[in-house]
Amino acid sequence: MQNQTSPLILTFGATDPVGAIGIQADLASFAAMGCHGLSVITSILICDTARIEDSQVIDADWVADQARVVLEDMPVAAFKVGAVGSIENVSVIAEIVSDYPDIPLVLDPFISAMPDQGLDSEDLLIAMRELLIPQTTLLLMSAVELARFAETWREPSSEDMLALDAMRVIEMGCEYLFVTGTPSDAQDVSNTLFNDTGVVRQDNWQRISGSFSGAGATLSATIAAMLANGLDVPEAVFEAQEFTIASIANAQRLGMGKLVPDRYFWAREADTEQGEHPEQPAHADHPDQ
Repeated sequence: MQNQTSPLILTFGATDPVGAIGIQADLASFAAMGCHGLSVITSILICDTARIEDSQVIDADWVADQARVVLEDMPVAAFKVGAVGSIENVSVIAEIVSDYPDIPLVLDPFISAMPDQGLDSEDLLIAMRELLIPQTTLLLMSAVELARFAETWREPSSEDMLALDAMRVIEMGCEYLFVTGTPSDAQDVSNTLFNDTGVVRQDNWQRISGSFSGAGATLSATIAAMLANGLDVPEAVFEAQEFTIASIANAQRLGMGKLVPDRYFWAREADTEQGEHPEQPAHADHPDQ
């Protein structure tokens, strides 16, 4: 007798030997939400907990073949696209996901620790703007990343352009834009969700001190998992924030660099209770500092 499968999520991204960002981080976050992760490698990182030293981009044909073979075999409930690595990879990923217009797509393309690629970086952003964003259910960016992205269509500005830039992204065809690190009280972290009506929700969280690698990856992967589990976008965004905050509050120092979020904190907490077994959390409580 065949058991019912967990929701399947296909993620495109870089491999990270540390497991803080990229594919490894996505798989951990998916599993924590009761989903099974499928992965397509777009690049290979050389890195530790302190920095990314180099990367090797995977040929676009290999990216396409990885995805097509998996998708012909298994039905997926959501897509997540992380660091794509090259313009050619953007093109093949956009072509692949266009064949599945009803499957939600979470796009989180920035790795802030990656070295600047100069003009190639600008061209990569334009390719994503033209090919991937029109197919995206939710795009995740920090306020700094949004400002950088906006420079592909406007001149740099010292004025507060966040709301205007956000609505411009929505006009490109993106259903929701989730911006982290929006202006707020210095003691809080504020994250804002936009759609074609404007601001959908704004959530404020107590700032947790420390330097972390993988907070954004945890957030976007958990949103994808929540969508795969059937939640609507605003609810998925809130639940994913709670889980990410708790993962950061329980972050581990694996090496000499940044702290890494613990996506399995709930399993360790359950293990400490005698006679009980770890259970998948519906969501994580917001921790007190």
